[in-house]
Amino acid sequence: MADRRADDTPLAPRRSLGAPGQAKDDASRRPLSERVSAAVSAASSAVQQAASPSGPSTGTTTSTSGRPVTGPSGRPAPRARTRRARLRLVHLDPWSVMKTSFLLSIAFGIVTVVSVAVVWAVLGAAGVWDSINSTVTDVLGGESGSTFDVQNYVGTSRVLGFTMIVAVVDVILITAIATLGAFLYNLAAALLGGLEVTLAEDDH
Repeated sequence: MADRRADDTPLAPRRSLGAPGQAKDDASRRPLSERVSAAVSAASSAVQQAASPSGPSTGTTTSTSGRPVTGPSGRPAPRARTRRARLRLVHLDPWSVMKTSFLLSIAFGIVTVVSVAVVWAVLGAAGVWDSINSTVTDVLGGESGSTFDVQNYVGTSRVLGFTMIVAVVDVILITAIATLGAFLYNLAAALLGGLEVTLAEDDH
């Protein structure tokens, strides 16, 4: 009788292939390397989602109306500060100063000569010298007035020659003064520390 009752008892339902327990058993049966690689890929995808601009942010953002929008903390995020650097100019190379000042003084002398030549040419084309000669002739009169010519004293050739001499002297003086100034600055910087300069990054 006991055997019959045991045979008459209904059978337990079979588990389907897609049951959760069987999925866990299949996952546990996979090799360790596959499980580690799956965990690493899931972690990397989570990090990328957190770092993407579309993800949640806790800082302050700007709405379309131009008003700042605070994050979950309710406080606006601090703005990035402009980096600054304080530097000290402690030495000037006299050789480089001499070369630079020499080239700049030559350029200044050329500009001076050209500008004087242009001004004198414009004055001659405008008839300034003729008007001066006629005025002096009317004032003096006689032979002394008729033989007077202002261009004999301030003619173009004389003025350009004098201007070239002045330009050459300026080149020598400017170069010497700039080189001497570099030596003096190095001495002062050795005693006092030199000039302090503050540099900052451009915000744009």
